[in-house]
Amino acid sequence: MNRLLYTSMIGTAAGIIGTGLGGAIGFILKNPSRRFLSALLNFSAGIMIAVVCFDLLPEAYEIGGLTSGITGVVLGVFVIVACDRIIAARQQRISREKSVGTPLSQYTKAGILLGIGIALHNFPEGLAIGSGFSAMESYGIGLSLVIALHDIPEGIAMAAPLMIGGMGKFKVLLAAAAAGIPTGIGALAGYLLGGISPFFIGVCLGFAGGAMLYITCIELIPGARELYRGKLPGLGFILGVIAGIFVTSLI
Repeated sequence: MNRLLYTSMIGTAAGIIGTGLGGAIGFILKNPSRRFLSALLNFSAGIMIAVVCFDLLPEAYEIGGLTSGITGVVLGVFVIVACDRIIAARQQRISREKSVGTPLSQYTKAGILLGIGIALHNFPEGLAIGSGFSAMESYGIGLSLVIALHDIPEGIAMAAPLMIGGMGKFKVLLAAAAAGIPTGIGALAGYLLGGISPFFIGVCLGFAGGAMLYITCIELIPGARELYRGKLPGLGFILGVIAGIFVTSLI
């Protein structure tokens, strides 16, 4: 098989399987309580905070330098704010045109925005896979397996608000799997470009980190507090951070 096609297929499979397995949690839950959903949302937020603070941003600074990382974070926040406004404006227009129509809930919107952030994050991960294959096939395969594992909690973090927002389980799974597709695109680009600019990779990682920070702090954590105010959601956040640290330590 052509090595370029092989690399793209492995990268795509790593992203889709990783986030897809995380999204599969939607098939497990049946009529969960508000307290449990709040804890799950906080668990997702804890995972994302750990991934951003202990993986994405340190890696962005190490690869591209402080300037590229900070530039990426600022751009990531700006783009997600713009996406948030576009989604809200579109929903208002649809509601006016149909006279009836339910705008996206806070949780569904958070899940969509988080999916965008995860997809952006998966592209530079794909670059790493492609670059690994261009150097040594065994290294590329090993990196693909680790990244697939690394993407599972991100799939969970995306699936939780979508489920709470009322999206069907099958759609949640498809959305989570689709967020992994950019990994394959990144793997293709990484294999072709090989020694791609470290500054560019640093900006990409910082961009994804900024997007996820905004979504976590503005959408997920406040949303969890609205669902239930108690100690269990806080414990869920702590467990999420611990789980995120464990997974990021593997990559």
